[in-house]
Amino acid sequence: MPRAFAVSASAALLLAAGCTRPGDRLGRRGDEIVVAGQLFHTGTPVVLWLDPRGYDAYRARRHFEPAQTMPANPASPGDPNRYGARRLPADLAGAVAREGWTLENLRRQVDQFVIHYDVCGTSRQCFKILQDARGLSVPFMLDIDGVIYQTLDLKERAWHAGQANDRSVGIEIAHIGAYKDIRVLDQWYATGTDGWPYITLPSWMRETGVRTAGFIGRPARKEPVRGRINGQDLVQYDFTAEQYAALIRLTAALHRALPGIRLDYPRGPDGRVRDEVLSDEELAAFQGLLGHWHITRQKVDPGPAFDWERVVRGARSLTLF
Repeated sequence: MPRAFAVSASAALLLAAGCTRPGDRLGRRGDEIVVAGQLFHTGTPVVLWLDPRGYDAYRARRHFEPAQTMPANPASPGDPNRYGARRLPADLAGAVAREGWTLENLRRQVDQFVIHYDVCGTSRQCFKILQDARGLSVPFMLDIDGVIYQTLDLKERAWHAGQANDRSVGIEIAHIGAYKDIRVLDQWYATGTDGWPYITLPSWMRETGVRTAGFIGRPARKEPVRGRINGQDLVQYDFTAEQYAALIRLTAALHRALPGIRLDYPRGPDGRVRDEVLSDEELAAFQGLLGHWHITRQKVDPGPAFDWERVVRGARSLTLF
């Protein structure tokens, strides 16, 4: 058989079997997260740092002022990076040195998912403040319309939660926050004709970055929620239903990709979410979802309105099949 015919016949068999050829473009659905170089589906829109209009925390220059490098890094002068290497136990450090960050290696290390609110209002503003101005980083941001942004592979040690950074991944949820005085929220919320509040972004935020055209963000609960966190009495409007739906799917995907992230949160004696910081020993032993307030006494995010049970129950339901 002539060689050219043999090659053509082989190609025909590959095509008939649905196989790809060198140079074929591999498509994505647009719902994937990246974990140690591997893609995991979430079932909800995700914009990666690789995508158009994504937010790239690997950049050494500012996202919104690309002619400028990042602000000085006190911990490492001359280093523009806003992420680092996870500090690891000796045996795992040896494995990573030999093999790199395999999925199995990352599963041995990451077992916490830290929930923040961004006090910025939108994910675009969050990246501008967190990355460009403060020189920090977070793997995920969740905008008011439920779109998730991933800025780094989860193998990286992002700078978002202090002592928890080595074992955790984190998310900044677009939300203006919780306060002692509800009047602080007046510039960020208005009331519709049906009596339900909705988010009003300030006029100085000329570009919101919100991808859903004409989106009107409404808190998932009509009334503001009051609660006490780390000794502070606070009031807060709830997150949007779109944010909860996306976060539930992301949480389920993280649990399957990194099973050490248990689908639970710190609980008090009454079974409800613990409303104060964990001790160093408790934090070291915990695996699952955490609020920033569980890690640092001075923090109160994601605030008293965050519905922990809604997220955990929803994620559990998605992992049953």
